[in-house]
Amino acid sequence: MHPLYGKADRLSGEVIGAAIEVHRDKGPGLIESIYERCLTHELSLRGHSTVNQKLVHIEYKGLVFDEPLRFDVLVEDCLLIEGKAVERILPIHMAQLLSYMKLLNIPVGLLINFHEIVLKNGIVRLILPGANLP
Repeated sequence: MHPLYGKADRLSGEVIGAAIEVHRDKGPGLIESIYERCLTHELSLRGHSTVNQKLVHIEYKGLVFDEPLRFDVLVEDCLLIEGKAVERILPIHMAQLLSYMKLLNIPVGLLINFHEIVLKNGIVRLILPGANLP
């Protein structure tokens, strides 16, 4: 089991609650960056640390380099959030989140589509393959 899986699993419910609070206040129809900043602030108000960029060590066929990776929100170094404001979630959105999770070795990710009328209909939870297995 991934050492941060339990923490990320517990934290995901609280993050969903924070996203629902932002959605309740702002509603659907805004751009992604507004939701991201509001969610980051809401999580801060709830006592959680967040970042939106991290240096990642990349290796490819003998090439080794560090690259700054921009993502929406990483909470407590264990839960990655990809926020969207789109008509519907597409497979490419889930693939992007999963790729970021792999690069950062993050066990749990949430894809949150703030464009939904009812936010819970726009939330997809992803688990890094093998992260929840003993």
